[in-house]
Amino acid sequence: MTNAAQTEQMKKGNGFIAALDQSGGSTPKALRLYGVTESEYSGEEEMFDLIHKMRSRIIKSPAFTGEKVIAAILFEQTMDREIDGKPTATFLWEERHVVPFLKIDKGLEAEKNGVQLMKPIPGVDALLDRAAKAGIFGTKERSVINAANREGIYDAVAQQFELGKTVLAHGLMPIIEPEVTISIADKVEAEAILREAILEQLEQLEDGKQVMLKLTLPTVPNFYKPLVDHPKVLKVVALSGGYSRDEANEILSQNTGIIASFSRALTEGLSAQQSDDEFNDALREAIISIHKASVAG
Repeated sequence: MTNAAQTEQMKKGNGFIAALDQSGGSTPKALRLYGVTESEYSGEEEMFDLIHKMRSRIIKSPAFTGEKVIAAILFEQTMDREIDGKPTATFLWEERHVVPFLKIDKGLEAEKNGVQLMKPIPGVDALLDRAAKAGIFGTKERSVINAANREGIYDAVAQQFELGKTVLAHGLMPIIEPEVTISIADKVEAEAILREAILEQLEQLEDGKQVMLKLTLPTVPNFYKPLVDHPKVLKVVALSGGYSRDEANEILSQNTGIIASFSRALTEGLSAQQSDDEFNDALREAIISIHKASVAG
């Protein structure tokens, strides 16, 4: 019943996904933006303790509920930790009615043919089994497109769907994320090739199966509508990709049926130095604005 309820929540999409999945490489930057400098911790263990404290503060905030935040993407160490004595994924669903996802990629390969493929994921089957037992609903996996290179983009999408099929085989929902870098000169052309490659992979996907897609906000509004409407796509979500929250919200509101999956744009303006009231007010404003943009279409 839980899985059916979570599927229905994601299908309706009446809200957005909080991306709380900064990993080892991006955690120091996330902490700096939160007002915690590298001089305040020593080593990875202390660093991850601090980022978990930040994530717990966000998740426990009164505004962070399934009413507007329908799901959250977690880092593996966050899944393995607890909030108020409950495993994080359990706390999210039982206490906040927020669907838990897990970031499973292990970073990016060096660029080739204008893209950065995902690095191999050692022990992926064991990780997916562990995620399923922990109450995780789905996964997220990211690669990056830096040029409108047809061979590279097709390789990236093929790799994404191959991993997605492995995720599906474990009873989990994959969020396929081939991110297009927002600053490239040929972004429009890259998006056209990406849409074509995804549509081809969707046609090859087994009937009755669905995936989710996490895409960079497109240059042309509603360019990804054929993906939004595709029967093998449960939901299309958008990353903020370096845009400010206001910019991302403005672009998102022009794309019918796509909801946000923001990371930095969600936590923009939050600080460790804020009182709980200040922190909760700032987060509430962010959630309201991102929710509004997500349901605008």
